[in-house]
Amino acid sequence: MKVLQVISSFPPAYSYGGPLSMTYQVSKELVRRGHDVTVFTTDVYDAKSRVAFQQNPMDMDGIEVHHFRNLSNRLAHKNLPVAPTMAFALRKHIESFDLIHVREYFSFQAALVHHYATRKGTPYILQAHGSLPRITREHNVKTALLSKNYPKKIFDLVAGYSMLNDASTIIATSRVESDQFTDVFPDFPLDKVVHLPNYVDLESYEDLPARGQFRRKYNIDENAKIVLFLSRIHERKGADLLVATFSKVKQTVDFPVRLVVAGPDEGYLQNLKSLAKRLSVENEVVFPGPLYGREKLEAYVDADVFVLPSKDRYESFGNVALEALACGTPVIVTNNCGVSEWIDSNVGFVIRYDQIELCNALKGILENEQLSQRLGDNGKKLVNKEFGWDKGVLQLEELYETIAR
Repeated sequence: MKVLQVISSFPPAYSYGGPLSMTYQVSKELVRRGHDVTVFTTDVYDAKSRVAFQQNPMDMDGIEVHHFRNLSNRLAHKNLPVAPTMAFALRKHIESFDLIHVREYFSFQAALVHHYATRKGTPYILQAHGSLPRITREHNVKTALLSKNYPKKIFDLVAGYSMLNDASTIIATSRVESDQFTDVFPDFPLDKVVHLPNYVDLESYEDLPARGQFRRKYNIDENAKIVLFLSRIHERKGADLLVATFSKVKQTVDFPVRLVVAGPDEGYLQNLKSLAKRLSVENEVVFPGPLYGREKLEAYVDADVFVLPSKDRYESFGNVALEALACGTPVIVTNNCGVSEWIDSNVGFVIRYDQIELCNALKGILENEQLSQRLGDNGKKLVNKEFGWDKGVLQLEELYETIAR
């Protein structure tokens, strides 16, 4: 089968979050299964630079990757990538694909796919990866016009609903995510939605780093318990609740404890540092910045508990929780996270966005070695059984074949 994946960022542009890693892993596995996979993406790398490549298209593990130049790298980093030359490639080649998997909603590229796919009769799947809801904190008309909400409303009216309505299938990773759709479009075509969770590359967790490497790198005492947050540092992720709760837990336990807040800054890092200083825990909170590859695994392995305390129901999944479980680390997630639908009390705690509940969950894991070990062992088993790429891509492959037929 000949499949086109369309996404605005692709490895090595890892600062753009989880969907690009997911797209890469899916594409790699589909190639391994004998499919012909092409990726159309843009040239974004990070806020200041673009991907450097010697040839275009380039071969990446058997995937044919085409990079199209963004009009503005600055706009792209603000989640507004625009690559006009992709239009010519879609117009020329779209009929040669059996189907297209669009891995974003609010983008110029997604609108291009809709335009040419409907004209040429090529079926497409749309997977929003949490990008469909309107997110705003408007306080007056001026900020409303300048917020992300305003251009998104325009996009919804001009292109969004048609894109969703004309899609062969819409993939949501959780019911948290599919419930978001009706917040935007009350008559959203829910009959088109298929729920498929995210998955992890199990091979990446077969040879984990030895314990202690992350601690030594950041001068964390070997006797200290580590609470880990690893995600984009954005207000919605709830790291401020975690810092505040950590300051209370630290006062009530009889052992040293450290909080690690890792991830790319999306405008909220200074707030967290100021909060830590105000609560007099700045010496116990480590801010290592973004962690990728082996260093990320080192953090998971050394952590005694992983926490994803998202504030609202715009956390469509939360793949970092699966990554922590794959490393044998117990997790605590709020029920706002889509991943909470796929895990249970055998591997961690699902709580409300509430300081008392978070405090109790943290102490429950940190103070009970037997519970911590049991949760960690069960987490590994769960990921190996239910969330490996072999199972996930098989489900996706079946969906592709049904649509292509």
